[in-house]
Amino acid sequence: MNTRKPLAIVILAAGQGTRMKSARPKVMHELAGRPMINWLLDTCESLGPEKIVVVTGPEMPDLEKAVKPHTSVVQQVRDGTGGAVRCAVPAFEGFAGDVLILLGDTPLIGASTLTALRNARKELPLSLLVCIMENPYGYGRVILNDQGWVDDIVEEKDASAEQKTIQLVNTGAFCADGAQLPALLDRIDSDNAQNEFYITQLPSIIRAEGGATAVAIIENPSEVQGCNTRADLAALEKTLQNRLRRAHMDQGVSMRDPDTVYLWHDTQIAPDCILEPNVVFGPGVTLEQGVHIKAFSHLEGALVKAGAAIGPFARLRPDTQIGKGARIGNFVEIKKSNIGKGSKIGHLAYVGDTDMGDEVNFSAGAITVNYDGFQKHRTVIGKNVMVGSNVNLVAPVHLDDGAFIAAGSTITEDVPADALSIAREPSKIRKGWAAKYRKMKEAAQKRAGKEKPAAKSKAKSKIQPRKKSS
Repeated sequence: MNTRKPLAIVILAAGQGTRMKSARPKVMHELAGRPMINWLLDTCESLGPEKIVVVTGPEMPDLEKAVKPHTSVVQQVRDGTGGAVRCAVPAFEGFAGDVLILLGDTPLIGASTLTALRNARKELPLSLLVCIMENPYGYGRVILNDQGWVDDIVEEKDASAEQKTIQLVNTGAFCADGAQLPALLDRIDSDNAQNEFYITQLPSIIRAEGGATAVAIIENPSEVQGCNTRADLAALEKTLQNRLRRAHMDQGVSMRDPDTVYLWHDTQIAPDCILEPNVVFGPGVTLEQGVHIKAFSHLEGALVKAGAAIGPFARLRPDTQIGKGARIGNFVEIKKSNIGKGSKIGHLAYVGDTDMGDEVNFSAGAITVNYDGFQKHRTVIGKNVMVGSNVNLVAPVHLDDGAFIAAGSTITEDVPADALSIAREPSKIRKGWAAKYRKMKEAAQKRAGKEKPAAKSKAKSKIQPRKKSS
């Protein structure tokens, strides 16, 4: 098998993303929260190459950092894909084996596809990955000869009407013989409208010298989607999200409406979890077995332990841990807090910077007041505590096991175990006050009604008749 040969990989990533209207390098735009270049690097690393070389543009320190520990070389003058590969040649001088040449903005290509591309080369100087597309507009058409070798690659703008009907297109991925590649690159010229060097010349150069370029055909266009615009980026995101959803469902996760669930690259979900529609995961979320995330919930930086239920319309913010069997209801926000086993925060509540014990009931409208305008303070709630509705817990404060906090209280002092704490003004009843108030308001409305017409007539008297024009 050809795959036993040593392998080096060159990734072309110097594009500025001009059409994306961005100051960021194109390949640093994120898919599922991760730069697209890193998705491609993961695939490349799985092939066990001896070296990966990434060609960057000038002044791209974030990209150089993102690709470490792999080698990066700078293409100082953006003179085409051929010029970019030439920049990488010194980094694998003397290498004899397969050299994969890949585009950094085609991040979803699979390892099996790259293996097929290597196998197609056999002992030939070059192989090309091609794809069958129903609508090939914008892609270079690949013309094959009678033997099935590449005769030429014709760009869209140069193609004849007949050539534009060809559905076999160039994906931009090549596999070259490392020993022959430097000499082949030297034969590329810049005799084109852009005055640039393109690796798509290589098949015609090889053919002119009596050699041949093989093809490996991929039938799934989504695997070789490129990215030039924000719309392309959105299309890639959709493709990747579908992959991630399918992977989780294959591992035992139920999704009621998969198209509405958005996953992060590091989302971890155990079997038998249920995700309802419109659930969004940010970075660093782990769900243990049997967790139920209800509709319209947003989670990031959270660990949800087995059997817990979240939502609907709940938000878990970073550094949050939800205990086994806990219930977090609608319009609840939790941040930097530990919620104990079996505790319930049913609805309309905020819990921040809190350590909450097991079997706590945190009622509607209750909040932890964790910020004094200068510092964040923690609230500690013991086991089996009852926090009534519309309670303000002003941190730092400690509620010991079994404490009961009366509804409407603002708590500023620690509450001992099994104590009742009430901190609210006593109610006052004024008999007959409501009837007197209504009569006062009704009388005021009658007076206003009588005065209003008089005001109008007085205003009219000030208006002088308009003189008729002669």
